[in-house]
Amino acid sequence: MFTPIKDILAGKYENQEVNVRGWIYRTRSSGKLAFVTLRDASGIIQATVAKNDVEEKDFENAKKALIESSVKIFGVVAKDKRAPGGYEIRAKKFELIGKADAFPITEYQSEEFLLDKRHLWIRSRELMNVMKIKASLLKYVREWFNENSFYEVTPPTITPNACEGGTTLFEFNYFDKKAFLSQSAQLYLEALIYSLERVWSLTPSFRAEKSKTRRHLAEYWHLEAEEAWVGNEENMKLQEELISYICQSLAKNNRDELEFFKRKTETLKNIEPPFERIKYEKAVEILKNKDFDLNYGMDFGTKEESALCSDIEKPVFITNFPKTVKPFYMKEADEKTYLCADLLAPEGYGEIIGGSERETDYNKLVERMKKQNMSMKDYEWYIDLRKYGSVQHSGFGLGVERIVRWVCKLEHIRDAIPFPRTINRVYP
Repeated sequence: MFTPIKDILAGKYENQEVNVRGWIYRTRSSGKLAFVTLRDASGIIQATVAKNDVEEKDFENAKKALIESSVKIFGVVAKDKRAPGGYEIRAKKFELIGKADAFPITEYQSEEFLLDKRHLWIRSRELMNVMKIKASLLKYVREWFNENSFYEVTPPTITPNACEGGTTLFEFNYFDKKAFLSQSAQLYLEALIYSLERVWSLTPSFRAEKSKTRRHLAEYWHLEAEEAWVGNEENMKLQEELISYICQSLAKNNRDELEFFKRKTETLKNIEPPFERIKYEKAVEILKNKDFDLNYGMDFGTKEESALCSDIEKPVFITNFPKTVKPFYMKEADEKTYLCADLLAPEGYGEIIGGSERETDYNKLVERMKKQNMSMKDYEWYIDLRKYGSVQHSGFGLGVERIVRWVCKLEHIRDAIPFPRTINRVYP
Protein backbone atom coordinates (compact mmCIF):
# COMPACT_ATOMS: atom_id res chain seq x y z
CA MET A 1 0.00 0.00 0.00
CA PHE A 2 1.51 3.30 -1.11
CA THR A 3 0.59 6.69 0.33
CA PRO A 4 0.03 9.75 -1.89
CA ILE A 5 2.47 12.50 -1.00
CA LYS A 6 -0.32 15.08 -0.71
CA ASP A 7 -1.83 13.12 2.20
CA ILE A 8 1.48 13.22 4.03
CA LEU A 9 1.80 16.97 3.47
CA ALA A 10 -1.76 17.38 4.77
CA GLY A 11 -0.54 16.10 8.16
CA LYS A 12 -2.39 12.79 8.11
CA TYR A 13 0.67 10.59 8.80
CA GLU A 14 2.84 12.46 11.31
CA ASN A 15 5.08 10.00 13.23
CA GLN A 16 3.66 7.10 11.20
CA GLU A 17 5.35 4.68 8.83
CA VAL A 18 4.59 5.15 5.13
CA ASN A 19 5.49 3.69 1.74
CA VAL A 20 5.88 6.20 -1.08
CA ARG A 21 6.94 5.86 -4.68
CA GLY A 22 7.75 8.27 -7.45
CA TRP A 23 10.62 10.03 -9.22
CA ILE A 24 13.55 11.97 -7.85
CA TYR A 25 12.89 15.69 -8.26
CA ARG A 26 16.03 16.97 -6.55
CA THR A 27 18.91 15.20 -4.80
CA ARG A 28 22.06 16.02 -2.85
CA SER A 29 24.24 14.18 -0.38
CA SER A 30 26.64 15.15 2.35
CA GLY A 31 28.82 12.56 4.02
CA LYS A 32 26.54 10.10 5.76
CA LEU A 33 23.25 11.72 4.73
CA ALA A 34 21.42 11.92 1.42
CA PHE A 35 18.55 14.34 0.80
CA VAL A 36 16.16 13.02 -1.84
CA THR A 37 13.18 15.12 -2.92
CA LEU A 38 10.53 12.82 -4.33
CA ARG A 39 7.59 13.68 -6.57
CA ASP A 40 4.47 11.76 -7.46
CA ALA A 41 1.30 12.93 -9.21
CA SER A 42 0.01 14.48 -5.99
CA GLY A 43 2.97 16.44 -4.63
CA ILE A 44 6.64 16.76 -3.64
CA ILE A 45 8.28 15.73 -0.37
CA GLN A 46 11.79 15.46 1.01
CA ALA A 47 13.20 12.17 2.26
CA THR A 48 16.39 11.90 4.32
CA VAL A 49 18.41 8.72 3.87
CA ALA A 50 20.92 8.30 6.72
CA LYS A 51 23.75 5.80 6.28
CA ASN A 52 23.18 4.34 9.75
CA ASP A 53 19.41 3.86 9.23
CA VAL A 54 19.37 1.85 5.99
CA GLU A 55 21.26 -1.02 4.42
CA GLU A 56 24.58 -0.10 2.80
CA LYS A 57 23.22 -0.85 -0.71
CA ASP A 58 20.24 1.42 -0.11
CA PHE A 59 22.46 4.27 1.00
CA GLU A 60 24.79 3.93 -1.99
CA ASN A 61 21.79 3.94 -4.34
CA ALA A 62 20.38 7.03 -2.64
CA LYS A 63 23.72 8.83 -3.08
CA LYS A 64 24.17 7.85 -6.72
CA ALA A 65 20.62 7.99 -8.06
CA LEU A 66 20.19 10.90 -10.43
CA ILE A 67 17.21 13.18 -11.07
CA GLU A 68 14.20 11.34 -12.58
CA SER A 69 15.24 7.95 -11.26
CA SER A 70 12.17 6.04 -10.09
CA VAL A 71 12.30 4.89 -6.47
CA LYS A 72 10.33 3.48 -3.58
CA ILE A 73 10.93 4.70 -0.04
CA PHE A 74 9.75 3.27 3.26
CA GLY A 75 10.14 5.39 6.37
CA VAL A 76 8.65 7.46 9.18
CA VAL A 77 7.00 10.85 8.65
CA ALA A 78 8.44 13.67 10.74
CA LYS A 79 7.38 17.28 11.03
CA ASP A 80 10.20 19.61 10.04
CA LYS A 81 9.76 23.32 9.27
CA ARG A 82 12.96 23.31 7.22
CA ALA A 83 11.63 20.72 4.79
CA PRO A 84 9.55 21.68 1.72
CA GLY A 85 5.92 21.37 2.75
CA GLY A 86 6.81 21.13 6.44
CA TYR A 87 7.21 17.33 6.54
CA GLU A 88 9.89 14.84 5.58
CA ILE A 89 10.27 11.08 5.45
CA ARG A 90 13.12 9.55 7.43
CA ALA A 91 13.93 6.52 5.36
CA LYS A 92 14.34 2.97 6.60
CA LYS A 93 14.43 1.47 3.11
CA PHE A 94 15.38 2.99 -0.24
CA GLU A 95 14.73 0.96 -3.39
CA LEU A 96 16.05 2.13 -6.76
CA ILE A 97 13.57 0.94 -9.41
CA GLY A 98 14.63 2.66 -12.62
CA LYS A 99 18.07 4.27 -12.74
CA ALA A 100 18.07 7.47 -14.81
CA ASP A 101 20.79 8.77 -17.09
CA ALA A 102 21.85 12.39 -16.66
CA PHE A 103 18.66 14.34 -17.37
CA PRO A 104 19.09 16.46 -20.53
CA ILE A 105 16.85 19.31 -19.37
CA THR A 106 18.56 21.88 -17.17
CA GLU A 107 17.86 25.53 -16.41
CA TYR A 108 17.61 28.17 -19.11
CA GLN A 109 16.90 25.91 -22.08
CA SER A 110 15.46 27.34 -25.30
CA GLU A 111 11.78 26.88 -26.16
CA GLU A 112 12.68 24.81 -29.23
CA PHE A 113 14.84 22.48 -27.15
CA LEU A 114 12.05 22.01 -24.62
CA LEU A 115 9.61 21.29 -27.44
CA ASP A 116 12.01 18.72 -28.91
CA LYS A 117 12.20 17.12 -25.46
CA ARG A 118 8.47 17.49 -24.82
CA HIS A 119 8.19 13.82 -23.83
CA LEU A 120 10.42 14.68 -20.87
CA TRP A 121 9.36 18.29 -20.29
CA ILE A 122 5.78 17.20 -19.56
CA ARG A 123 7.18 16.01 -16.22
CA SER A 124 7.76 19.64 -15.21
CA ARG A 125 5.65 21.09 -12.43
CA GLU A 126 4.22 23.71 -14.77
CA LEU A 127 2.88 21.26 -17.33
CA MET A 128 1.78 18.82 -14.64
CA ASN A 129 -0.36 21.53 -13.04
CA VAL A 130 -1.71 22.60 -16.44
CA MET A 131 -2.86 19.04 -17.12
CA LYS A 132 -4.45 18.79 -13.67
CA ILE A 133 -6.46 21.94 -14.29
CA LYS A 134 -7.40 20.74 -17.76
CA ALA A 135 -8.60 17.39 -16.41
CA SER A 136 -10.65 19.15 -13.74
CA LEU A 137 -12.07 21.58 -16.27
CA LEU A 138 -13.30 18.71 -18.45
CA LYS A 139 -14.81 17.06 -15.41
CA TYR A 140 -16.77 20.23 -14.59
CA VAL A 141 -17.87 20.54 -18.23
CA ARG A 142 -19.41 17.09 -18.08
CA GLU A 143 -21.07 17.89 -14.79
CA TRP A 144 -22.67 21.02 -16.24
CA PHE A 145 -23.91 19.33 -19.39
CA ASN A 146 -25.34 16.44 -17.39
CA GLU A 147 -27.11 18.82 -15.02
CA ASN A 148 -28.58 20.71 -17.98
CA SER A 149 -30.02 17.68 -19.81
CA PHE A 150 -27.52 17.47 -22.65
CA TYR A 151 -26.55 14.16 -24.25
CA GLU A 152 -22.89 13.53 -25.03
CA VAL A 153 -22.46 12.22 -28.57
CA THR A 154 -19.57 11.02 -30.72
CA PRO A 155 -19.45 12.67 -34.16
CA PRO A 156 -16.83 11.67 -36.76
CA THR A 157 -13.47 13.34 -37.26
CA ILE A 158 -13.22 12.16 -40.88
CA THR A 159 -15.57 14.17 -43.09
CA PRO A 160 -16.39 14.68 -46.79
CA ASN A 161 -16.87 18.44 -46.47
CA ALA A 162 -15.83 21.64 -44.76
CA CYS A 163 -17.57 23.47 -41.94
CA GLU A 164 -15.47 26.60 -41.46
CA GLY A 165 -14.06 27.08 -44.96
CA GLY A 166 -11.99 25.01 -47.37
CA THR A 167 -8.71 26.90 -47.07
CA THR A 168 -7.95 25.52 -43.61
CA LEU A 169 -8.70 21.85 -44.26
CA PHE A 170 -6.29 18.93 -43.95
CA GLU A 171 -7.05 16.78 -46.98
CA PHE A 172 -6.10 13.10 -47.36
CA ASN A 173 -6.82 10.02 -49.46
CA TYR A 174 -9.60 7.96 -47.93
CA PHE A 175 -9.76 4.66 -49.85
CA ASP A 176 -9.29 6.51 -53.15
CA LYS A 177 -11.74 9.22 -52.17
CA LYS A 178 -11.07 12.76 -51.05
CA ALA A 179 -11.70 13.29 -47.33
CA PHE A 180 -10.77 15.80 -44.65
CA LEU A 181 -9.92 15.95 -40.97
CA SER A 182 -12.78 17.66 -39.18
CA GLN A 183 -12.70 21.37 -38.41
CA SER A 184 -15.85 21.11 -36.33
CA ALA A 185 -18.54 18.62 -35.32
CA GLN A 186 -21.26 21.23 -35.68
CA LEU A 187 -22.98 19.96 -38.82
CA TYR A 188 -23.28 16.48 -37.32
CA LEU A 189 -24.53 17.84 -34.02
CA GLU A 190 -27.25 19.68 -35.92
CA ALA A 191 -28.43 16.34 -37.30
CA LEU A 192 -28.58 14.86 -33.80
CA ILE A 193 -30.79 17.54 -32.24
CA TYR A 194 -33.81 16.19 -34.14
CA SER A 195 -33.79 13.13 -31.91
CA LEU A 196 -31.96 14.19 -28.74
CA GLU A 197 -32.72 17.96 -28.75
CA ARG A 198 -29.68 18.94 -26.66
CA VAL A 199 -26.31 17.44 -27.57
CA TRP A 200 -22.64 18.09 -26.98
CA SER A 201 -19.33 16.52 -27.97
CA LEU A 202 -15.63 16.71 -27.19
CA THR A 203 -13.49 15.89 -30.22
CA PRO A 204 -10.15 16.88 -31.74
CA SER A 205 -10.46 19.48 -34.48
CA PHE A 206 -7.89 20.27 -37.13
CA ARG A 207 -7.16 23.62 -38.77
CA ALA A 208 -4.53 24.00 -41.50
CA GLU A 209 -4.08 27.68 -40.67
CA LYS A 210 -0.60 29.00 -41.37
CA SER A 211 -0.72 30.96 -38.16
CA LYS A 212 2.07 31.52 -35.65
CA THR A 213 0.12 33.35 -32.98
CA ARG A 214 0.17 32.43 -29.32
CA ARG A 215 -3.41 31.15 -29.47
CA HIS A 216 -3.48 28.87 -32.54
CA LEU A 217 -2.94 25.12 -32.78
CA ALA A 218 -3.24 22.87 -35.82
CA GLU A 219 -4.88 20.21 -33.61
CA TYR A 220 -6.92 21.12 -30.56
CA TRP A 221 -9.76 19.81 -28.42
CA HIS A 222 -13.10 21.21 -29.45
CA LEU A 223 -16.06 21.23 -27.09
CA GLU A 224 -19.27 21.83 -29.04
CA ALA A 225 -22.97 21.97 -28.21
CA GLU A 226 -26.17 22.27 -30.21
CA GLU A 227 -29.66 22.93 -28.88
CA ALA A 228 -33.08 22.62 -30.53
CA TRP A 229 -35.75 25.29 -29.87
CA VAL A 230 -33.07 27.82 -28.83
CA GLY A 231 -32.28 31.26 -30.26
CA ASN A 232 -29.04 33.21 -30.16
CA GLU A 233 -29.78 35.03 -26.91
CA GLU A 234 -30.55 31.85 -24.99
CA ASN A 235 -27.49 30.28 -26.60
CA MET A 236 -25.33 33.05 -25.10
CA LYS A 237 -26.94 32.50 -21.70
CA LEU A 238 -26.00 28.82 -21.84
CA GLN A 239 -22.41 29.76 -22.69
CA GLU A 240 -22.05 32.21 -19.82
CA GLU A 241 -23.58 29.71 -17.38
CA LEU A 242 -21.12 27.03 -18.53
CA ILE A 243 -18.09 29.33 -18.25
CA SER A 244 -19.23 30.53 -14.85
CA TYR A 245 -19.71 26.94 -13.61
CA ILE A 246 -16.20 26.02 -14.79
CA CYS A 247 -14.64 29.06 -13.09
CA GLN A 248 -16.55 28.63 -9.82
CA SER A 249 -15.64 24.93 -9.66
CA LEU A 250 -11.96 25.58 -10.35
CA ALA A 251 -11.87 28.30 -7.69
CA LYS A 252 -13.44 25.95 -5.17
CA ASN A 253 -11.57 22.73 -5.89
CA ASN A 254 -8.25 23.59 -7.57
CA ARG A 255 -6.74 26.22 -5.31
CA ASP A 256 -3.27 24.63 -5.20
CA GLU A 257 -2.89 24.44 -8.98
CA LEU A 258 -4.26 27.95 -9.46
CA GLU A 259 -1.86 29.36 -6.89
CA PHE A 260 1.03 27.79 -8.79
CA PHE A 261 0.09 30.02 -11.74
CA LYS A 262 -0.58 33.02 -9.48
CA ARG A 263 -4.23 32.93 -10.51
CA LYS A 264 -6.30 34.37 -7.66
CA THR A 265 -9.38 32.30 -6.91
CA GLU A 266 -11.32 35.51 -6.24
CA THR A 267 -10.84 36.48 -9.89
CA LEU A 268 -12.52 33.27 -11.05
CA LYS A 269 -15.28 33.59 -8.43
CA ASN A 270 -16.20 36.92 -10.01
CA ILE A 271 -16.91 35.25 -13.36
CA GLU A 272 -20.69 35.20 -13.08
CA PRO A 273 -23.52 36.01 -15.53
CA PRO A 274 -24.48 38.21 -17.15
CA PHE A 275 -21.57 38.96 -19.48
CA GLU A 276 -21.57 42.25 -21.37
CA ARG A 277 -22.79 42.17 -24.98
CA ILE A 278 -21.19 44.53 -27.50
CA LYS A 279 -22.30 44.62 -31.12
CA TYR A 280 -19.62 44.28 -33.77
CA GLU A 281 -20.34 47.79 -35.04
CA LYS A 282 -19.62 49.29 -31.63
CA ALA A 283 -16.53 47.11 -31.23
CA VAL A 284 -15.15 48.58 -34.46
CA GLU A 285 -15.58 52.07 -33.03
CA ILE A 286 -13.85 51.04 -29.79
CA LEU A 287 -10.90 49.74 -31.79
CA LYS A 288 -10.73 52.87 -33.93
CA ASN A 289 -10.52 54.90 -30.73
CA LYS A 290 -7.56 52.70 -29.79
CA ASP A 291 -5.83 53.67 -33.03
CA PHE A 292 -6.59 50.50 -34.99
CA ASP A 293 -6.86 50.88 -38.76
CA LEU A 294 -10.14 49.02 -39.07
CA ASN A 295 -13.31 49.47 -41.10
CA TYR A 296 -16.75 47.90 -40.90
CA GLY A 297 -16.73 44.49 -42.59
CA MET A 298 -13.20 43.51 -41.52
CA ASP A 299 -12.68 40.54 -39.24
CA PHE A 300 -10.91 40.77 -35.89
CA GLY A 301 -7.49 39.21 -35.48
CA THR A 302 -5.47 38.40 -32.40
CA LYS A 303 -4.43 42.00 -31.76
CA GLU A 304 -7.93 43.37 -32.16
CA GLU A 305 -9.47 40.78 -29.84
CA SER A 306 -6.77 41.36 -27.26
CA ALA A 307 -7.40 45.10 -27.33
CA LEU A 308 -11.15 44.59 -26.84
CA CYS A 309 -10.73 42.44 -23.73
CA SER A 310 -7.43 43.53 -22.18
CA ASP A 311 -8.96 45.84 -19.59
CA ILE A 312 -12.07 43.88 -18.57
CA GLU A 313 -12.61 41.55 -15.61
CA LYS A 314 -15.26 39.25 -17.08
CA PRO A 315 -15.70 37.70 -20.52
CA VAL A 316 -17.55 39.79 -23.09
CA PHE A 317 -19.70 38.83 -26.09
CA ILE A 318 -19.10 40.52 -29.44
CA THR A 319 -22.36 40.03 -31.36
CA ASN A 320 -23.90 40.55 -34.79
CA PHE A 321 -20.87 40.15 -37.02
CA PRO A 322 -21.26 41.07 -40.69
CA LYS A 323 -22.05 38.24 -43.08
CA THR A 324 -18.78 38.78 -44.93
CA VAL A 325 -16.66 37.41 -42.06
CA LYS A 326 -18.76 34.49 -40.79
CA PRO A 327 -19.70 31.04 -42.19
CA PHE A 328 -22.70 30.25 -44.38
CA TYR A 329 -24.82 28.39 -41.81
CA MET A 330 -25.72 31.31 -39.53
CA LYS A 331 -29.17 32.89 -39.16
CA GLU A 332 -29.64 36.41 -40.51
CA ALA A 333 -30.22 39.18 -38.00
CA ASP A 334 -30.74 41.74 -40.76
CA GLU A 335 -29.48 42.45 -44.27
CA LYS A 336 -25.89 42.92 -43.10
CA THR A 337 -25.39 40.76 -40.00
CA TYR A 338 -25.87 37.32 -38.47
CA LEU A 339 -27.33 36.27 -35.12
CA CYS A 340 -23.95 35.24 -33.74
CA ALA A 341 -21.52 35.96 -30.94
CA ASP A 342 -17.85 35.45 -30.09
CA LEU A 343 -17.00 35.24 -26.40
CA LEU A 344 -13.70 36.92 -25.49
CA ALA A 345 -11.83 36.06 -22.30
CA PRO A 346 -10.61 38.94 -20.11
CA GLU A 347 -7.00 40.06 -19.65
CA GLY A 348 -6.40 40.11 -23.39
CA TYR A 349 -6.71 36.36 -24.03
CA GLY A 350 -9.21 36.77 -26.85
CA GLU A 351 -11.85 34.46 -28.29
CA ILE A 352 -12.65 31.28 -26.38
CA ILE A 353 -16.13 30.52 -27.80
CA GLY A 354 -17.86 31.11 -31.11
CA GLY A 355 -21.59 30.54 -31.43
CA SER A 356 -24.68 31.42 -33.42
CA GLU A 357 -28.27 30.71 -34.22
CA ARG A 358 -28.44 28.50 -37.34
CA GLU A 359 -30.24 29.19 -40.61
CA THR A 360 -33.41 27.07 -40.80
CA ASP A 361 -34.85 28.26 -44.12
CA TYR A 362 -34.05 25.74 -46.86
CA ASN A 363 -34.18 28.21 -49.74
CA LYS A 364 -32.06 30.85 -48.02
CA LEU A 365 -29.43 28.29 -47.10
CA VAL A 366 -29.25 26.88 -50.64
CA GLU A 367 -29.07 30.35 -52.18
CA ARG A 368 -26.26 31.36 -49.85
CA MET A 369 -24.28 28.19 -50.55
CA LYS A 370 -24.61 28.62 -54.31
CA LYS A 371 -23.35 32.19 -54.08
CA GLN A 372 -20.26 30.84 -52.32
CA ASN A 373 -19.79 28.16 -55.01
CA MET A 374 -20.11 25.35 -52.48
CA SER A 375 -20.64 21.78 -53.65
CA MET A 376 -24.32 21.06 -53.16
CA LYS A 377 -23.69 17.34 -53.58
CA ASP A 378 -21.26 17.21 -50.66
CA TYR A 379 -23.71 19.04 -48.40
CA GLU A 380 -26.91 17.33 -49.57
CA TRP A 381 -27.31 15.50 -46.27
CA TYR A 382 -26.93 18.76 -44.32
CA ILE A 383 -29.46 20.63 -46.46
CA ASP A 384 -31.87 17.72 -45.97
CA LEU A 385 -32.16 18.69 -42.31
CA ARG A 386 -34.14 21.78 -43.37
CA LYS A 387 -36.65 19.65 -45.31
CA TYR A 388 -37.85 17.34 -42.55
CA GLY A 389 -39.13 19.22 -39.53
CA SER A 390 -36.66 22.06 -39.23
CA VAL A 391 -36.79 24.00 -35.94
CA GLN A 392 -35.05 27.02 -34.48
CA HIS A 393 -31.70 25.92 -33.11
CA SER A 394 -28.35 27.30 -32.00
CA GLY A 395 -24.97 26.10 -30.89
CA PHE A 396 -21.43 27.00 -29.96
CA GLY A 397 -17.86 25.73 -30.09
CA LEU A 398 -15.34 26.19 -27.29
CA GLY A 399 -11.58 25.82 -27.61
CA VAL A 400 -10.52 23.85 -24.54
CA GLU A 401 -6.87 24.88 -24.75
CA ARG A 402 -7.83 28.55 -25.08
CA ILE A 403 -9.75 28.42 -21.79
CA VAL A 404 -6.89 26.56 -20.11
CA ARG A 405 -4.47 29.21 -21.38
CA TRP A 406 -6.60 31.98 -19.89
CA VAL A 407 -7.20 30.27 -16.55
CA CYS A 408 -3.52 29.32 -16.13
CA LYS A 409 -2.25 32.67 -17.46
CA LEU A 410 -0.08 30.89 -20.02
CA GLU A 411 2.00 32.89 -22.46
CA HIS A 412 1.46 30.39 -25.30
CA ILE A 413 -1.36 27.97 -26.06
CA ARG A 414 1.10 25.16 -26.85
CA ASP A 415 1.55 24.66 -23.09
CA ALA A 416 -2.16 23.90 -22.71
CA ILE A 417 -1.77 20.57 -24.54
CA PRO A 418 0.69 17.73 -23.88
CA PHE A 419 2.11 17.43 -27.40
CA PRO A 420 1.37 20.59 -29.41
CA ARG A 421 0.84 20.49 -33.15
CA THR A 422 1.59 23.81 -34.82
CA ILE A 423 2.58 25.04 -38.27
CA ASN A 424 6.21 24.08 -37.64
CA ARG A 425 5.94 21.22 -35.16
CA VAL A 426 4.78 17.62 -35.46
CA TYR A 427 7.51 16.00 -33.28
CA PRO A 428 7.48 14.24 -30.89
